[in-house]
Amino acid sequence: MERTVMMQLKNWKNSQFRKPLILTGARQVGKTYVLKEFGKKEFKNVAYVNCDNNPDVRSLFDEDYDMKKVLMIIGAITKQPIVSGETLIILDEIQELPRGLSSLKYFCEEIPEYHVVVAGSLLGVAMRQGESAPVGKVNVMQMFPMSFEEYLMARGESQVCGLLGKKDWASINILHDRLTKLLREYYFVGGMPEAVKTFIDTNDVNAVRQVQNDILFVYRSDMSKHVTPTVATRISMVWQSIPTQLAHENKKFVYGAVKAGARAKDFELAIQWLVDAGLVYRVPRVKTVGKPLKFYEDFNAFKLFVVDSGLLGAMGEMEPIDMLMPGNSMAESKGAFTENYVLCQLMCLNDIHCYYYSRDDSRLEIDFVVQYKGEIVPIEVKAEENQQGTAILQTRKAEEKQVEKSPRQQAALPQRHRQRPELTLFDAFIAKTKHLFIEKPKICTTFAPEYEASRNLPHIGNLFKKIQNSKKYYKNEKKHCSR
Repeated sequence: MERTVMMQLKNWKNSQFRKPLILTGARQVGKTYVLKEFGKKEFKNVAYVNCDNNPDVRSLFDEDYDMKKVLMIIGAITKQPIVSGETLIILDEIQELPRGLSSLKYFCEEIPEYHVVVAGSLLGVAMRQGESAPVGKVNVMQMFPMSFEEYLMARGESQVCGLLGKKDWASINILHDRLTKLLREYYFVGGMPEAVKTFIDTNDVNAVRQVQNDILFVYRSDMSKHVTPTVATRISMVWQSIPTQLAHENKKFVYGAVKAGARAKDFELAIQWLVDAGLVYRVPRVKTVGKPLKFYEDFNAFKLFVVDSGLLGAMGEMEPIDMLMPGNSMAESKGAFTENYVLCQLMCLNDIHCYYYSRDDSRLEIDFVVQYKGEIVPIEVKAEENQQGTAILQTRKAEEKQVEKSPRQQAALPQRHRQRPELTLFDAFIAKTKHLFIEKPKICTTFAPEYEASRNLPHIGNLFKKIQNSKKYYKNEKKHCSR
């Protein structure tokens, strides 16, 4: 199965500033498979060492960091020639090897000509005790579950991916039913490689659900591996509450939904554990939209999303038939699944930090707000047909026609109709998701015309004041947000 991370690995291999690479990610996202495939395609030899179940390497760094000797031992264990530029050295589950992380500093300083990559779960790497992190001596790359694009390629739908990438809406509209079916499949199967492979090989939904339940069992087992029993119990309580949390209208995490009378201090460590393990995504709130968004983060309000939509369905005990067949069977839950899906797709993009916006009076909320290439982009997610959302997209299309006017004509136009730079993330996101949600959904910016008018303002927050003072906007917004 093709993974987009493969291109990042190739760039790392060819970089003149290459350092030993740490490939991290949640359990079961396919790190080992990708590294082995990368080694087969890009190198003559692959020296693979599993540090978890190989007693020969347990004492590899016990005596000293004599890297020449280390290379000889790795070659003897793997029975592969260790040649600079021709051999990829893979140390899998590096967190299980004493002084393994610390050794990367010496790989970098003493033998930088060798290609060394290590793989480990986010949790294991973060929780490794008694070792100093090799700051400045490693490259770090994070893997995620398979995106919808990768799922389409695994299903043999590479041509469909091409149409989405080209934004060929006429062709995409023709394939609407087919794409809707594929998206429903992705909602159920998710992006865990084993689940995807099982579905492709067997077409058995029960076998897929069994794979998902097995992964969840492994996750629950990990919850007691690095922490005390008390903390492990709280981690499990937070984890099991997430489907209920996402069922709320605003999806804000509520401590009282985990345990009656609970407060932040009771569960903040448990939540951070889940984030560090890569099992959940924490999306904080911003009360003011300005650059950088990080400056306006509200630490007291956030949403939690599951790392994979397929696992969310298994956690919520959703029936496969309800997720795969069209109709109203997902009427109560499709909003949660759609928003979780959108966030997972955003996280697959590089260097994206997601927030959501809401007012204290709860009269206005934007599902996601991201900062991308110097631009602040609001993203509103809809799980079904929405006339206002359609009108907004049509308004943006009409405005774009004004770009064809001459500079003198442009100067005479209201500011919001003047030519503006491309909104890269918006367009890329639309290309991947337009017409692909359950029951003809639309995704749009809630107040695109007003937002576009304010792109040159030093702080987007000024825009919100204008919008909030508009009676017409409130009237329309009430209809837009009533879900």
